[in-house]
Amino acid sequence: MLAIAYSAAVSPFRRKRGVAVGYLSSALYRHPVSLTLTRTAIPWLILSYASSGLAQIAPVSLDHPWHDAQEQQIQTDAKQFRESRFNVDPNTVYSLPELIGLAESHNPETRIAWEGARAQLAAWGVARSELYPTLGATVLSQINRAEVMLANRFYRQTTPEFAGVLELNYLIFDFGGRAGRIATAKAQLLAADFAFNDTHRKLIDQVAQTYYRLLNAMGQEEATRASLMNAQTVQQAAEQRLENGMATMPDVLEARSAAAQAEYDLQSVLGLEEIARGDLATALGASATSAFRVQPLSQVPVPESLSGTVDQAIDQAFQQRPDLLHQLAEVRAANARIKETRAAYYPTLSVNGTPAAQSLYGWQQKLPWSHTADLNGSLTLSLSWTLFDGGARKNRLAQAEAERRGAEAQVSATRDQITNEIWTSYSDLKTALRERQSALALLEAANQSYAAELESYKYGVRSFLDVTAAQRTLAQARSSDVLARTQVLSALANLAFQTANAIQSGAPRGRP
Repeated sequence: MLAIAYSAAVSPFRRKRGVAVGYLSSALYRHPVSLTLTRTAIPWLILSYASSGLAQIAPVSLDHPWHDAQEQQIQTDAKQFRESRFNVDPNTVYSLPELIGLAESHNPETRIAWEGARAQLAAWGVARSELYPTLGATVLSQINRAEVMLANRFYRQTTPEFAGVLELNYLIFDFGGRAGRIATAKAQLLAADFAFNDTHRKLIDQVAQTYYRLLNAMGQEEATRASLMNAQTVQQAAEQRLENGMATMPDVLEARSAAAQAEYDLQSVLGLEEIARGDLATALGASATSAFRVQPLSQVPVPESLSGTVDQAIDQAFQQRPDLLHQLAEVRAANARIKETRAAYYPTLSVNGTPAAQSLYGWQQKLPWSHTADLNGSLTLSLSWTLFDGGARKNRLAQAEAERRGAEAQVSATRDQITNEIWTSYSDLKTALRERQSALALLEAANQSYAAELESYKYGVRSFLDVTAAQRTLAQARSSDVLARTQVLSALANLAFQTANAIQSGAPRGRP
């Protein structure tokens, strides 16, 4: 057995035990203690130290979840992380434009797209910096000391040196390579701007669709409550007729069943309303548990007819859709990359200037100090031309041209997709308008039928089955009327989404 003693005074690499022993010595230097290691203990410590850095950074088996101290650290970070959500005023009745304004200001998706556009603006600035020369400054201070021999004797020579150097580099001409890089960055900036606009377009549609879904749930709640009241009225009428000996117990049980079904439908609608309210709050960038009020469906005007033709809507989409404009900007960027790639076939001319101010002091043994100062430097013109590169330039150019053709094909595919989306949205809106007219007629007829059936039932002219059938028809008519109104509004918002009319400068906006 071999015993080796280490203390704070021992050099890290004094013993021939490798890096691990040196580490132990360094650790002991920070914490002065004495430690005795055996021959068999040293390899064990080396393996223990090596494995400590890899402890449980990946699951050890496929049939058990992974848990480690690092997981607890991340969980602690998650508890400390607080989202910057705003509070919605619960006393304000928000209209759709106001809700859209809140979402555009507070939804994190708009900030992500905004920061992406700002980053691309900085990238464009980096590319444009190539238009200007680069200037660097260096300050040098050094002392040279040497022994020189003169006349068979050595003399000490000391030379302190102080110098300031400026270095100027400028690319004079490169046959369009620099211009291509700048044009590429500018096109990518435009693409980022259009992506920012498309984020707003999608967010506006998300808020509108969620808002109309909430209005539908609120309207369905109102209609279901009215249907519940009708069911309870029929139940009371059946019970009164039973007391008077004019109805049977099965009629009363059927009426109670219809009232219970209406209560069940009401609870289902209330659950859908809560979900829609949480979805809308999340779209605004607020907490899903936020309490707020919105403009009810009765105060939202519903259009009666279409304005414009489907061809006009398609033309507007071709001019305004930011996703299409984004792809057109990508085509422009691809053309700029082709220009940059072609420039690699030609030489580049650059200039380099290094003016330097130098101050020297000299002292040689047995001689007085001497001093000199001067302005010197160099000016260099450099012509660089790659004559052979194994086909790299050729393949880069082929790649850039293929990317441009792919971008152009993507534009054509997007135009076809937009045409189909506009046609579908336009047809959905026409269908919704026709359904709205039918729902109005159905609701009016169902109201009259229910009132007549209930009155006739009270006088014993109609049967209980006739009343319950009229009640169910009226409940369905109320629900269809609410759904038809919200479908018209939703289809109209979808058409505005497909044509990108909502993000135009003339579109109405609410202040957050």
